[in-house]
Amino acid sequence: MTEEEKGPYQFVFLQECECMNGLVAVMLGGLRELQLGFKGELTMSEAMETLADALWAEKLPAWWVKLGFPSTRPLKSWRVNLQDRCLQLDDWINDPLSIPKVVDLSRLFNPPSFLNAIKQICCQTQGLELDKLQVFTDVTTREAKAVDARSKDGAFCTGMFLEGARWDTVSKSLEDSKPKEMFVQMPVINCKAGLMTDKVDKNVYICPTYCVPTR
Repeated sequence: MTEEEKGPYQFVFLQECECMNGLVAVMLGGLRELQLGFKGELTMSEAMETLADALWAEKLPAWWVKLGFPSTRPLKSWRVNLQDRCLQLDDWINDPLSIPKVVDLSRLFNPPSFLNAIKQICCQTQGLELDKLQVFTDVTTREAKAVDARSKDGAFCTGMFLEGARWDTVSKSLEDSKPKEMFVQMPVINCKAGLMTDKVDKNVYICPTYCVPTR
């Protein structure tokens, strides 16, 4: 991929790969040292003992948290999520000049940077000013597996969940949660950029979005 071929999406992709490579390098380095320490081929240091204690307690080591992504998952679930994030990056690596048909925002280190890239693309194609744009969402009725082509006017995104409510695909609106159903995954959402407006639409709810369940 040449410098001329790099666009907003490609810069996000490269930043994501950089973050992942940094995290995995620290993980592998620490685990290799720990393995040598267990074999008696390396003197156990305080850092190695701290890493061993965290893994024994099934907690995330401090350095993994510092270099990693926002998460409240326990160690086992966190590792599975890490693998899912790597798979998305691998999918992107196979065709770096395009983006995956559906991008899972929950598998990005920095989701806002991808949304900002959508606005930057709009600036380039329509000649608009970045600071006058915002990202609009159009909730589809499809799941990620059912999407067979990329969005023509933005990016199809998934990985978002509703807490304390659900999305009704028939009425295309928010509804009360079903009994004993706290979290509900949203269908694929088409995120696209457009000019900001001061007009208030009473039928639109501006929903706050968080990377983790905690506030």
